[in-house]
Amino acid sequence: MSASFPEPILEVTDLCVSYGKVEALHHVSLKVRPGEIVTVIGPNGAGKTTLLSALMGVLPVGRGTVRYQGELQTHIDIEQMVARGMTLVPEKRELFGEMSVADNLFLGAFMRRRLGFRDEQTTLGKVYTVFPRLKERHQQMAGTLSGGERQMLAVGRALMAQPKILMLDEPSLGLAPLIVREIFRVIADLRKMGGAILLVEQNARAALQVSDYGYVLETGEIALEGPSDQLEDDPKVVECYLGLGGHKQ
Repeated sequence: MSASFPEPILEVTDLCVSYGKVEALHHVSLKVRPGEIVTVIGPNGAGKTTLLSALMGVLPVGRGTVRYQGELQTHIDIEQMVARGMTLVPEKRELFGEMSVADNLFLGAFMRRRLGFRDEQTTLGKVYTVFPRLKERHQQMAGTLSGGERQMLAVGRALMAQPKILMLDEPSLGLAPLIVREIFRVIADLRKMGGAILLVEQNARAALQVSDYGYVLETGEIALEGPSDQLEDDPKVVECYLGLGGHKQ
């Protein structure tokens, strides 16, 4: 394959995931290539978080296939996926509130250290470059941070693992508009650190503006897909997700 279209780092084909007898995802297929930001947009309850949970191994895959780094994943185990460079920033962030910012960050490097790497100080410096506010607050307890700072910390902790693919679940949820713009600016800048990003979002406008390719998930199925700039102009996406202001001028 040409350099312009490298092999996907993550390839999902006909993925089906159920909660008991209720199927939450129906034949979902998507691809994420190295150095690419791919977004999955859709309304609340569409199955976006279910998708990320299945890819990470939190939920079992019913049918379909998941290939990561070209290898078929017959049994998806959270610890193994983290060791192989997949990280997830969950919607609820899951920080340790009674630990300092720095200690939360160092926890993100736990698996690399367990594998024999001793580069967490270098990675920490890069994280502080991306999020200078975290450096200012490195001794502060995580539970005392603002919502935007907690989101920065959650992303920073994931970056400490030096992921090959970073999955973000609703990073703008509950944040003020000014902070949302900052978070998405950072997401766009993360491309410079290499790897790939799979971004799940309700904020369709912001997600499509920073991503290369997008999927629209509705009631557990992929309703639309395409380059992000084309989806921004799609009449259905404009009507359902972007509003009357969605058209480019």
